[in-house]
Amino acid sequence: MNKINLNDLSSSDAKIKYACAKQAIAISKGNPSELYTDFDFFTELLDSQNNILKWTAIQVIGNLSQVDKKKQVDTLLPRIIDFLKLEKLITANNAILALAEIAHNKPEYLDRITKELLKVEHYKFETLECNNIVVGKVLLFLDRFTAQVKDKKEVRAFIKRQITNPRNATKKKAQLLLKKITKI
Repeated sequence: MNKINLNDLSSSDAKIKYACAKQAIAISKGNPSELYTDFDFFTELLDSQNNILKWTAIQVIGNLSQVDKKKQVDTLLPRIIDFLKLEKLITANNAILALAEIAHNKPEYLDRITKELLKVEHYKFETLECNNIVVGKVLLFLDRFTAQVKDKKEVRAFIKRQITNPRNATKKKAQLLLKKITKI
């Protein structure tokens, strides 16, 4: 695979900019070591006024945790968690994806990340529907780590509360997850 031209993320042509963002995410998933030397570049994008570039950086950094021997992701963990507190749906969803990758690649952070994710049900997103969507993403996170979190009473309580979630998709995720953790 050819090295990505990260300068394209600054292009005034939206097609070029967003194609590059998509490519960066794909490379960070499939071959994260190719982008790890550009870690600082993506760290700077976390402050971008362009949300798509910010979301790209969040995802890429999460994916780079797979090859993070220098523990650079570790220092950014509080910043990634803080994106949940902005109470913006897409930003929070991207943060949850990144946090799932970080927890997978750096299991020493699973408890801390889980604790922070359980707080999202108390945040005030743009709409109630946005809250419910974010809660659904947290349920997907918990499903990915079921074996590790199934015995935590705060996790079970969170899942049980979502069984009455007004969003059908979220309610179904909670119901399936509760069945799953009771079988383990």
